[in-house]
Order: sequence, then structure tokens, then C-alpha cells
Amino acid sequence: MICEYCGGRTARKKVRKQHWLHGKLYVVENVDAEVCRECGQRYFHAKTLDALDRRLGGKHKVKASLRVEVVRL
Repeated sequence: MICEYCGGRTARKKVRKQHWLHGKLYVVENVDAEVCRECGQRYFHAKTLDALDRRLGGKHKVKASLRVEVVRL
């Protein structure tokens, strides 16, 4: 795949993704992505994002919980 930002080539990798669902933030590990070798831009296939929504929308195992600060500028 060619990166739409810099024109570099992408490679398939497993990444950590921040994902919002129903107003709740999740950090999901080992998500399939295409990552640009030049600029690092990440692309996710629609089927991958749909699978994340299904998994997070049902029962799922939680590895850890994080406290996140929200700051207004």
C-alpha cells in the first residue's frame, strides 16, 4: 500500500491503538495495521475496526486499567 501523506510504502504490523466506543476510551494491543515505513502513518482496514467494535461491545478480558487526564486548552 502507498501512504497518502508522504507516498512511502506501508508494511503490515501489530500496533497499540486508542479506540473510542460509546463514549469510552480503550487501548487495544496487537491490532493489525498498515504502517508507513517513512512517516509512520497508520491505516486500519474496515474489517479490523468492525471486529474491534464487536469485541469491545461484548464481554472481553481487561489486561489493565489506566487513569487518563483530560485537559482543556
